[in-house]
Amino acid sequence: MGRRPQPHLKDRLLDACADHALAHGLPDRLEPLATATGASARMLIYHFGTRDALLRAVLGRARQRQLDTWGDLLRARPDEPYTTTLERAWASITSEDGRPYLRMFGQLRESAEQRLWPDFRRTATTDWLGPLEDGLRGMGRPELATLVLAVIRGLLMDLDATGDTARADRAFQEFLATLGHPAGGDRPRAHRPRGTSPGGTAGAGAATGP
Repeated sequence: MGRRPQPHLKDRLLDACADHALAHGLPDRLEPLATATGASARMLIYHFGTRDALLRAVLGRARQRQLDTWGDLLRARPDEPYTTTLERAWASITSEDGRPYLRMFGQLRESAEQRLWPDFRRTATTDWLGPLEDGLRGMGRPELATLVLAVIRGLLMDLDATGDTARADRAFQEFLATLGHPAGGDRPRAHRPRGTSPGGTAGAGAATGP
């Protein structure tokens, strides 16, 4: 008589695998994930079927976390200019908390990883258009969602290539000013020392949208 399915155990294993992959990158073997979960590779295969099925599930779990977190960052807030919301979102996306997502999903641009999620590049772009359109609608400019997304992605690529955080932040602030950011006034600041490198943020900029 075979084992009965254990969905709660499977869910805990998947969370632990996602935690490890976000911290260390998506592995090409099962052993690092087995070590991280305290389970055997055989147990992981029992629950997920194949190595690639497990890796796809890990990517899906991490992506859902990203969508939940960054979707909330991009959500319009009453009595707050949406440009202020966008600046706070940029600071969080490029902060130490945001970098693991940029690193992980940046891997999906590489040919060795595309097989795990062949349509990722398209969905990773369109996922963010809705939240941006909703937020920009409050400014009467929902049609600017594609432009805002393109600027964010382009600056993430610049940041990844140069590590020049201060310059990328200034560029984003100047862009926001063209959208109607009031001159002067208090602006939220990224929670990291100025001039520090994002350390491999995102080949991700092109792959993950924000």
